[in-house]
Amino acid sequence: MYKAVFIDMDGTLLKSDHSVSEVTKHAIHKLQQKGILVVLISARPLHGILPISKKVVTDDMPVVSLNGGYIFHNNEIIYQAAVSIPDTIAVHQELKGFTGLSAMYYSQMEWFAEVENDRIKKEQKITSVKIKIQPFHETLHHWEAQKTGPNKILIAGEKHLILGIEQKLNELHKGKLNIFKSQASYLELMSLEASKANAIEFLISKYGIDKRETIAIGDNYNDKGMIEFAGVGVAMGNAPEEIKSVANYVTDTNNNDGVAKALHHHFS
Repeated sequence: MYKAVFIDMDGTLLKSDHSVSEVTKHAIHKLQQKGILVVLISARPLHGILPISKKVVTDDMPVVSLNGGYIFHNNEIIYQAAVSIPDTIAVHQELKGFTGLSAMYYSQMEWFAEVENDRIKKEQKITSVKIKIQPFHETLHHWEAQKTGPNKILIAGEKHLILGIEQKLNELHKGKLNIFKSQASYLELMSLEASKANAIEFLISKYGIDKRETIAIGDNYNDKGMIEFAGVGVAMGNAPEEIKSVANYVTDTNNNDGVAKALHHHFS
């Protein structure tokens, strides 16, 4: 019997219009009525998750944001992992060699960028907290005063630029940072302690659940680790072939109730 389900948001739980179907909501509510742990696990910052999670899961469920860099439960931070200041500075310096890329730095409930542009405005539409546009050194001073760093660095740009910076950053930081695409045009960087798989491992340890009793559902490269880690890994029908190839089960697309169909298949 499965005791916990971990569900990615964009491209998985959410349809292309960022809504959650009533069929999917109903399937999730049925699981919660049976005492199943249902956790939303997303690359989004917490303030980009809560307006949706409140409509989908009960308030006593933990929420995993920033790809596992920040876990929130019962109005408390129960886990967080940040990129070190030296690594953050090194990444910032490397980005200067690439034109056309936008960097956003997420730290707890705040996020920062140096310049506002169309890509940042797109992210602002799904994030209730206003981004702080300021020089990087001011953001750096803020983190130093707080004795922390960003939980996630998001780099956005055209696909060919993302491939280039991904290769460069992997050469420099492999083994020091988690680096992967959440979309073809989004590259995400986190501490090695921050990943969706690590977040699942942390939570099931907290709840006394064996990983064989877990299901993870996702659609993209940042979901690969948790799909491989879970007892049953489910890939969405809209996932890339690389993600489908590591899954135990492939469901329908996000626009055709893929999450609800996967839950029905495994819990019927």
